[in-house]
Amino acid sequence: MKTFFRILRYVKPYWIYIVLNLLFNALYAVFSLISLTLLAPFLQILFGMTKAASIAPVLILNIYSIKDYLYYLIGKIVNTQGSLEALLFISLIFLVFSLLSNLCRYMGLFFMAPLRNNVVRDIRNHIYSHILILPLSYFKTHKKGDIVSRISNDVQEIEWSVMSSLQMVFREPFLIILFIATLLFISYSLTLFVLLLIPISGFLIARIAKNLKKSAVRGQEKMGSLYAFVEESITGIRIIKAFNAIDSSIERFRKNNTLYTRIINTVFRRTDLSAPLTEFLGVVVLVIVIWIGGSMVIKSEGWITADLLIVFVTVFARLIPPVQAFINAVFSIQKGNVSARRVFEIIDAEEIIVEKTDAVQKKEFNKHIEFKNVSFGYDDHLVLKNINFELLKGKSLAIVGNSGSGKTTLTNLLPRFYDCTDGEVTIDGLDVRDMVISDVRGLMAIVSQENILFNDTVYSNISFGATHYSHKEVEDATRIANAHEFIMQMPEGYQTIIGDNGVKLSGGQKQRLSIARAVLRNPSILILDEATSSLDNESEKLVQDAISELMKNRTSIIIAHRLSTIINADEIMVLENGNIVQTGNHQELIQQEGVYKNLYEKQLFFE
Repeated sequence: MKTFFRILRYVKPYWIYIVLNLLFNALYAVFSLISLTLLAPFLQILFGMTKAASIAPVLILNIYSIKDYLYYLIGKIVNTQGSLEALLFISLIFLVFSLLSNLCRYMGLFFMAPLRNNVVRDIRNHIYSHILILPLSYFKTHKKGDIVSRISNDVQEIEWSVMSSLQMVFREPFLIILFIATLLFISYSLTLFVLLLIPISGFLIARIAKNLKKSAVRGQEKMGSLYAFVEESITGIRIIKAFNAIDSSIERFRKNNTLYTRIINTVFRRTDLSAPLTEFLGVVVLVIVIWIGGSMVIKSEGWITADLLIVFVTVFARLIPPVQAFINAVFSIQKGNVSARRVFEIIDAEEIIVEKTDAVQKKEFNKHIEFKNVSFGYDDHLVLKNINFELLKGKSLAIVGNSGSGKTTLTNLLPRFYDCTDGEVTIDGLDVRDMVISDVRGLMAIVSQENILFNDTVYSNISFGATHYSHKEVEDATRIANAHEFIMQMPEGYQTIIGDNGVKLSGGQKQRLSIARAVLRNPSILILDEATSSLDNESEKLVQDAISELMKNRTSIIIAHRLSTIINADEIMVLENGNIVQTGNHQELIQQEGVYKNLYEKQLFFE
């Protein structure tokens, strides 16, 4: 129940809805009870089973005194007005209390709706906000499909299993307590006997709930795997088609989906077992109550009279549904807690890249970037080892090396996508870990080989993350990026939807939109991560021209695969296995025997 109480923390801001819900649930319980307790006296008087007293009895807090007084009032109406008029009066009383009871029941649900939906909304907001601040390393160890499953499927399960059960948790206890109190008031001995049978039912139900929890865990994990598999299939749809892997992919999905279906069948069967089991056990107890109570009445032992037995049995029969609903709510909460734990695993994931409480603001870049004895690694594996270099403002630094040498990792340390294991990365002599994170990233723009675009308009993708840019500023940025011409040829120009990750655009067009986005930001520091490596010659020329415009008067760090694109860099740094093995400009490095010359000559040969 620890997870359930954690969910209830999200309820706190909406306490007024809880108060109103509890108030109307309490009134619903009271009006329901009044309707039930009036039943026996009405029947007794109407059918002449009991003669009403001619003199009003003394009214005290005793079940027999209250019963006699009710008999007196109703009998008085029968004697003075007649049986039909009394029947009409009684019917109206039942109608009024039924109306009040159901009205209060509806009002309880009315105030529960915003409570339930607002809490689920807040959980979604919380998990999405936390996902965006998690370090990049988190997404290397967790499948995107499983994360999507948690924010969609698991949050939905919380809504249906936990939040929908809150109404039962808040309402049914009122009915249960009030009905049990009434039963004790009528006959404490018979009620105590009934209560002794409840632990037996509780034990059986608890065993089912325990097994349900295990199955629910497996079911939600398998659903996460299914989401991950679908996400991978959509991402790699070209490869699946190209390698004729459609049938094998379908078969793999069907096997996993069948396994999930078997697990979820078990979950539903165990969940559905709670209702009939509870009802049957309730009927068993009810039969025992009728037999014992009936025996008392027949033997005239005086513990209970026939009319009070009618009330007792009626109230007990009405006690079964709220008990059943409460137990079903407990089952649902157990099932929903599994999903809640999966959601809280993301919310509790360590942020790692944390901004200091006294972080320094940094709005301008004035002098230089410096890496001082920087090392970085994970899982006892060093990716970068004792990196030292300085980059002055307005200069360009190219980083080259074989795949896996640590080029991208190095540039990821500057905007604090990761924090170095040892050493420090500084801007104008200030450690980036001592600065406001948004300020650090606000000084930079990144254009990578992997163009990240969103299923939105061209305009929104270029002005991404800000709303203060004018249309002219956006258009000027696209002209610098050599993108304005092809944008104007699109069906709706700047308002054209480009599809998921820019699927409607070519590789060169997507890259030029990414460059336009960087131009619009007007960064002091520019990071280019193999921005032209996957383009054809014509697109590369257009993109390279755009990049040249973008780099003017800016401090630039360029990761290059094609060495021909970084010949004019002020300095070139060569990485190998996480170490700096060579530095210098193109002419200096080409005259040396080493990694750079070998890479350059190989590329000349293949060109």
